[in-house]
Amino acid sequence: MAEWVTGKVTQVEHWTDGLFSIRVKAPIDAFTAGQFAKLALEIDGERVQRAYSYVNAPSDENLEFYLVTVPEGKLSPKLHALQPGDELMVTKEAAGFFVLDEVPECRTLWMLATGTAIGPYLSILQEGKDLERFDHIVLVHAARYARDLSYLPLMQQLQQRLNGRLKIQTVVSRESVPGSLTGRVPALIERGELEAAVGLTMDAETSHVMLCGNPQMVRDTQQVLKESREMRKHLRRKPGHITSEHYW
Repeated sequence: MAEWVTGKVTQVEHWTDGLFSIRVKAPIDAFTAGQFAKLALEIDGERVQRAYSYVNAPSDENLEFYLVTVPEGKLSPKLHALQPGDELMVTKEAAGFFVLDEVPECRTLWMLATGTAIGPYLSILQEGKDLERFDHIVLVHAARYARDLSYLPLMQQLQQRLNGRLKIQTVVSRESVPGSLTGRVPALIERGELEAAVGLTMDAETSHVMLCGNPQMVRDTQQVLKESREMRKHLRRKPGHITSEHYW
């Protein structure tokens, strides 16, 4: 059974009508960048819980989560309505294996995310540990509209901080925006557009690809990488080139 602790909301940032971030103070155990916690509220006498990845670095005591409101959902509309000072429950121990310790040696690490699944990468990059083993890191955030790229300013700050090691690329699927690629991630990889935009190749010899987000994107991208790049899923017992986490 998970052990729960009480957290206090310190800040709520409403990015759009549906996207928001909450910051929480809670006495949790140490976690590894890329892991997730469960958040819960008592609703009609029932503890309603859901997993959310940490956005903050483990060394930052201001816990941060990036969420999307599911209008028909039980929990997210209630989380959306929280105000500073409100309480919620957080699992004391984090979970998950979407961490750099599970990524094998490679020259180029690709971090691909859709929507709120950008969170684990931001935690990893803000912590900044173990990044020097990669020559290049490419952070790709895909969303429907440019207004949904909530953490682009932080991504740009991280790019400056990592001094040439990190490249960032945004992708939007429902509009055309200067500086962003237009379309879906699997197709952009298949056509070579993503690689052309960042000036690096995605191949089995030099690259490892982390995929996080919409299960359809994860599945379709895995298929493209398998068929066109001869890449395979990474397992501890059978090293490969793709590490993934579905985000719902």
